[in-house]
Amino acid sequence: MAWSPNTWKTRYTLNYKGLSYRTEWVEYPDIEALCKKIGAPPTEKKPDGREHYTLPVIHDPRTKAVVAGSVEIANYLEATYPATPTLFPEGTRALQHGFYMLVRPTILSPILNIVIAPVWQLLNPRSQEYFRETREVAFGKKLEEIASADDWAALEDGLQRVKECLDANGEGKNLLLMGDRICWADIQLASVLIWLRVAVGEESEDWKRLLGLHDGRWAQFMAQFKKYEHVDI
Repeated sequence: MAWSPNTWKTRYTLNYKGLSYRTEWVEYPDIEALCKKIGAPPTEKKPDGREHYTLPVIHDPRTKAVVAGSVEIANYLEATYPATPTLFPEGTRALQHGFYMLVRPTILSPILNIVIAPVWQLLNPRSQEYFRETREVAFGKKLEEIASADDWAALEDGLQRVKECLDANGEGKNLLLMGDRICWADIQLASVLIWLRVAVGEESEDWKRLLGLHDGRWAQFMAQFKKYEHVDI
């Protein structure tokens, strides 16, 4: 099941640009071995200094390039396929980065706490074991103990702040950062929100609660991405 916000960033990007692809599903314990096999670089360091391999990763059969990391992939696709719809209109990269620096602590962080236990239930047994072990070490507590009532209060406050930012575009152009076109920062936000939807379920009270905030603003926001949610396999 497609649930990770990072892989959703790349999936949205590929779909928005109209580029064909095939998804390869990988269990958590197999990510590092696969990355090394295909020549994908590590994306960060583990706390003990060892290299850390993460998804998404793409292999472009046309250029033979192997690219890891959602931001790096977005930049690669922009440069390699310039005839496709752009996610980085000229002069907007700093603006988009600043917008995500608002989204990350105010929306992504509380959603992480809310979804971490439900996500575990979506995984296959091998990935469940890996996910529980690594996340409980990182958080210092059981998965089921991570979420709290404060997370929803923080999320609603974060969405209010992002709404106020988008409202600066004016009526009729306040659903997207650029006003009338999807950009990379919008995809980053949509990927975080769909993470919640997949984790708790589209019919859940939690998801309906989010969609009902601010007179349905976030339902309208996510509706813009519906056509880009297909998972090519």
